[in-house]
Amino acid sequence: MADQANPFESLQAQIDVAAEHVDVRPDILQRLKHPERVLETTLSVELDDGSIELFQAFRSQFNGDRGPYKGGIRYHPGVTRDEVKALSGWMAYKCAIVDIPYGGGKGGIVVDPKQYSESELERLTRSFAAELRPLIGEDRDIPAPDVNTGQREMNWIKDTYETLEGTTAPGVITGKALDSGGSEGRVEATGRSTMLTAREAFEWLGRDIADATVAVQGYGNAGSIAARLIDELGADIVAVSDSSGGIYDPEGLDAAAVAETKQETGSVVEHSAAERLSNDELLTLDVDLLIPAALENAIDKSLAEDVRADVIAEAANGPLTPGADRVLAETDTYVIPDILANAGGVTVSYFEWVQNRQRFSWTETRVNEELERVIVEAFDGLVEAYEQNDLQTLRTAAYVVAIERVVDAYMQGGNWP
Repeated sequence: MADQANPFESLQAQIDVAAEHVDVRPDILQRLKHPERVLETTLSVELDDGSIELFQAFRSQFNGDRGPYKGGIRYHPGVTRDEVKALSGWMAYKCAIVDIPYGGGKGGIVVDPKQYSESELERLTRSFAAELRPLIGEDRDIPAPDVNTGQREMNWIKDTYETLEGTTAPGVITGKALDSGGSEGRVEATGRSTMLTAREAFEWLGRDIADATVAVQGYGNAGSIAARLIDELGADIVAVSDSSGGIYDPEGLDAAAVAETKQETGSVVEHSAAERLSNDELLTLDVDLLIPAALENAIDKSLAEDVRADVIAEAANGPLTPGADRVLAETDTYVIPDILANAGGVTVSYFEWVQNRQRFSWTETRVNEELERVIVEAFDGLVEAYEQNDLQTLRTAAYVVAIERVVDAYMQGGNWP
């Protein structure tokens, strides 16, 4: 990409644009653009051969006005301090737009997990958990999975925390396996909210999503599940991709079968299809719905000029740069912002936390019904803000709603030394 935007600067730019439509004092606005604290630590981990390797790790706590900090932990070689700060900010506003009582947090370790054994990753995870111990807790900061982490890592963090604290506290982390206090429906939650927001957007635009053609960039958890659920609505998934490349079939792909191919071979490109294509080619296909579900900065200003999708649902965090946003606003492309489209993960994490605190489990049906209610209500609120304020983009509308809620919580609580 020619326009590799700094994600933290992108977040601040998004807040500035929305703040023009919110009655907020400049000093309070500055507070809303910066994390409250950031932990930066160096982890010393023994590898299987007995050597010691150092790993850089971060945890950002962005804003706690509405409740405990909440956000995932990612393992990726591209993790940076600014990325983690940005992600924690997006989490704060994501929780606000869906109106769940959390603030924003995020963590990450600079590591390529594919290069390490399971035992090495366990020691790395437990080392980070020990560093996080003074910061996290059921009522303080509640981590969750993110890129390259899942139930396994969350179970390790939970066990480390409970062992060191000498307690039982399943609500200290979410995204756990069911037998460790996880929730039904959590694995599918991010993809499900992407599907729900896309469905609501097409209905709002007076179109039937069953008639839509869809391209999905990134076929991990969020992308593959969103594709399968949208496929089940009757839409045609014509292209999907992962880091190895993409596949395209204008007649439509079987989303579930492609996911099986990726699980078996490690890449979607091994699936039989009419044509191979690059990620950039996929992002510029003439489709009704585009779902960027990989990492941030997937679409920059230059690439956005070639985007032909009518609707974009951001399953990833920050997949569009501010320059891309400006281009797409001028072309009347509707972008369902990440802080709503992928908010299913944190919403069901909240449900998991509630179940943990009550020591009472919900059925998958109840989880999915509650998730749909939350996402549909949030989408309706976003559209109301968009139309009443005559805003240029749905992203700005989402931030208007979220910032107002965070500011209200801050003002109601007051400020003291």
